[in-house]
Amino acid sequence: MAKAETPVIVLVRPQLGENIGKAARAMLNFGLAEMRLVAPRDGWPNPSAGPAASGADIVLENAQVYDTTAEAVADCAHVYATTVRKRGVTKPVFTPEQAARAVPARAGRSAFLFGPERSGLETDDVALARAIVTAPINPEFGSLNLAQAVILVAYELSKHSDLAVPTQEDLLPPAPQEELEGLIGHLDRMLEPKGYYFPEDRRDATRRTLRGVLTKPGWNHLEVRTLRGVLSTLGKRDRD
Repeated sequence: MAKAETPVIVLVRPQLGENIGKAARAMLNFGLAEMRLVAPRDGWPNPSAGPAASGADIVLENAQVYDTTAEAVADCAHVYATTVRKRGVTKPVFTPEQAARAVPARAGRSAFLFGPERSGLETDDVALARAIVTAPINPEFGSLNLAQAVILVAYELSKHSDLAVPTQEDLLPPAPQEELEGLIGHLDRMLEPKGYYFPEDRRDATRRTLRGVLTKPGWNHLEVRTLRGVLSTLGKRDRD
């Protein structure tokens, strides 16, 4: 997604600096860096926001402050109001996933509005939006804090950006059959004198089951070597 089209996160009348900082942290985790604040209750900058942002200082430093929601979204072609209810305003309703999927396909900037912690967006704020975004949530407990709401939307938006997935450690290929046979044979030789294959008429079935257990994980050669070492150690006499 081009930088000019990166969605904007708009916090409308946020109350606590800590929540602004936590929202900034949630944004930067998923590649969003443009925060706009509408009439923050305790003014801006807020000394409580920095520690809560846990390093997302660039979001806070570049945050823009507006007097009204209309001013904050004046340059945005697509405005989404995040709210759990329509508040008497008839508009299309999307899940965060649906809204995020639509953003890259539309020309112009998109903005997501988040309301105050205590009451959420007012009807006049929602009226500015083209659509409403509501996450499926437990009807018996629909209380999300500000940062949680932001991270739900930011995560869905990140699926359509060029964020890199953290690299995983390279996995070793499964051990060749010869090494696996060596492990199975090693264990078989230790179990035989202990009377494990009893009763006799179940010997073959028990061996097949044991082979299935050892074959299923797809051990690599280091794991096979480690298991062989374990068996060798168990087979030694106890030291005095």
